Amino acid sequence: MRPEVNAARRRPLGLIALLAVLLALLTVPAGPLTGAHAAACGTANAAQGRTATASSTENGSFAAANAVDGNTGTRWSSAFSDPQWIQVDLGGSQTVCEVVLGWEAAYAKAYQIQLSANGTDWTTVASTTTGAGGTETRAVSGTGRYLRVYGTTRATAYGYSLWELAVHTTDGGTGPVIPGGGDLGPNVLVFDPSTPGIQARLDQVFQQQESAQFGTGRYALLFKPGTYDNINANIGFYTSIAGLGLSPDDTTFNGDVTVDAGWFNGNATQNFWRSAENLALNPVNGTDRWAVAQAAPFRRMHVKGGLNLAPNGYGWASGGYIADSKIDGTVGPYSQQQWYTRDSSVGGWTNGVWNMVFSGVQGAPAQSFPNPPYTTLDSTPVSREKPFLYLDGNDYKVFVPAKRTNARGTSWGNGAPQGSSIPLSQFYVVKPGATAATINAALAQGLNLLFTPGIYHIDQTIDVNRANTVVLGLGLATIIPDNGVTAMKVADVDGVKLAGFLIDAGAVNSQVLLQVGPQGAAADHAANPTTVQDVFIRIGGAGPGRATTSMEVNSDDTVIDHTWIWRADHGAGVGWDTNPADYGLRVNGDDVLATGLFVEHFKKYDVQWSGESGRTIFFQNEIAYDAPNQAAIQNGATKGWAAYKVDDSVNSHEAWGLGSYCNFTTDPTIRMDHGFEVPVKSGIKMHDVLVVSLGGMGQYDHVINGTGSATSGTSTTPSTVVSFP
Repeated sequence: MRPEVNAARRRPLGLIALLAVLLALLTVPAGPLTGAHAAACGTANAAQGRTATASSTENGSFAAANAVDGNTGTRWSSAFSDPQWIQVDLGGSQTVCEVVLGWEAAYAKAYQIQLSANGTDWTTVASTTTGAGGTETRAVSGTGRYLRVYGTTRATAYGYSLWELAVHTTDGGTGPVIPGGGDLGPNVLVFDPSTPGIQARLDQVFQQQESAQFGTGRYALLFKPGTYDNINANIGFYTSIAGLGLSPDDTTFNGDVTVDAGWFNGNATQNFWRSAENLALNPVNGTDRWAVAQAAPFRRMHVKGGLNLAPNGYGWASGGYIADSKIDGTVGPYSQQQWYTRDSSVGGWTNGVWNMVFSGVQGAPAQSFPNPPYTTLDSTPVSREKPFLYLDGNDYKVFVPAKRTNARGTSWGNGAPQGSSIPLSQFYVVKPGATAATINAALAQGLNLLFTPGIYHIDQTIDVNRANTVVLGLGLATIIPDNGVTAMKVADVDGVKLAGFLIDAGAVNSQVLLQVGPQGAAADHAANPTTVQDVFIRIGGAGPGRATTSMEVNSDDTVIDHTWIWRADHGAGVGWDTNPADYGLRVNGDDVLATGLFVEHFKKYDVQWSGESGRTIFFQNEIAYDAPNQAAIQNGATKGWAAYKVDDSVNSHEAWGLGSYCNFTTDPTIRMDHGFEVPVKSGIKMHDVLVVSLGGMGQYDHVINGTGSATSGTSTTPSTVVSFP
């Protein structure tokens, strides 16, 4: 492409032109519409957010998806030849009554609008040889799932270029359009440096949430860019704190973000369900305290000092997870039994108890498992950081970080982070009281989902069918299926991002709570995988809950980045037959990667892996405490169901830094043949694996299959295997 032409074609539309295109695409103009057609044609854009493909693209910046993203500042542009086409999958058969084309300067002089039921056999429903460019509205009449704009003659020497392609239908199109954007609801508290009484408001939320382990309160504490002095934000249950800058350093606390365990007599093993993200801290005494257990991510944080992961008094602690963070000083885990740190930078690391795992961490200790118990990978094979809300001027947007391969260090430390921004107007801002029907209508309309803090009871599955959809929760937003449905299903499409919410099983058994890809899914998503990040699943605890399988992953290349899948061992509605759940995570897709996998207390396999070429970096597990006797967990001729099972049919699998613990409180005489069960093949490789009997409450006979020494006595000493086979 000639440089001067390239520059001219990249010049943005003027404000008036952009508004004109947007108005044309969002409304049904007068003029060609008459009679029954005018009365029936809806105003909703059935193409927005749908899957679009094209015969070609000028380059990677001008993908077909840009023409259906609702953004009149992005576009599809083709190669410089005839013919060329762009098509969109409307998600189901639709009766199309109108198509609006927002052309860039490179437009079509001659083109056809075509419909198809199968994406192969096409029927032309409108055509012209005198296209004028600009915004063209074409009345059409036809039915199909796929719509194609087929260009045969270009008006310029360049390709075909569309800012937006809008499709209006009669199939429900006359119903109300669900608006995107809006306010964030009453449980999102937004502060700026001039806000009066910040500390008092933080203390008020903490007082309410400090010990509310199974309470109904949900809060997100959001801080606009700036500097905040004399802050000590204590973070309790179901509370998230985050900065609203594009970089953690945009929002600085001269103070602390603190989790301690005073509410539980200095025991931090139940400090669940909270988070800190996207802030810079100058700790008051030089070291911040983050004493947590599972489901408490510390993401995208910059601590300008040290970080203490143990409670005051150094009582028990059992966590946790750090990602995309920079800790200038030393991290002291002290009493923490296990921890996973990914794609970060630390000034030092002081000790380890059982299982400290690092991947892509600058400053991490060298590999030395089991003494000290450090498992260190130089990089993380595939990662994509969690989407996050931020302010661009006065406008809320969600930043979606780019995928990284072989990552090391933070995503934000070397200039502007790589990724894309989505305006809040392209999200349905879900608030308590919203129905599953409305949520699904918003998804079908092409919107992403932003769940505000709250509890959402649903009576039908939330269906995420569109590629690149973002489903983001704030303040541990909680989804409860009331009638045994699957809470959420994701189609076998590229690039869906699920992040930051909790699924709580309902009283009626669900066969699956979260399904990523339908059974039999086979599409390749290596270039743009679905990610599941800080998505937590709970069966019981807040009340009786039942599910056969908690999470089922069928789509290839999925990345599970930090989850805690928990069949409750305490709280309300807890008992061997009160909150039954057989399986925690079942993986059927190929090339699935899990980074930071916590799965506990299921009646059969906590993790069952059937897909090929799977990888896990860090696994923490406790076997179900409440098994009534040996017979209750007998698996054929095997004593106990392994915590982590790789099916015999699998030929390739690799895992690093895995631990399983038993604590059979009902019958301490129960024995497990092993914690891990895998086929013995050259492609199966397990690194740095341990089992532990907690105080002699049950025992393991081996670590993996028949390998590894048995646990014994009451000393809580791990049995380890450094490499298998």
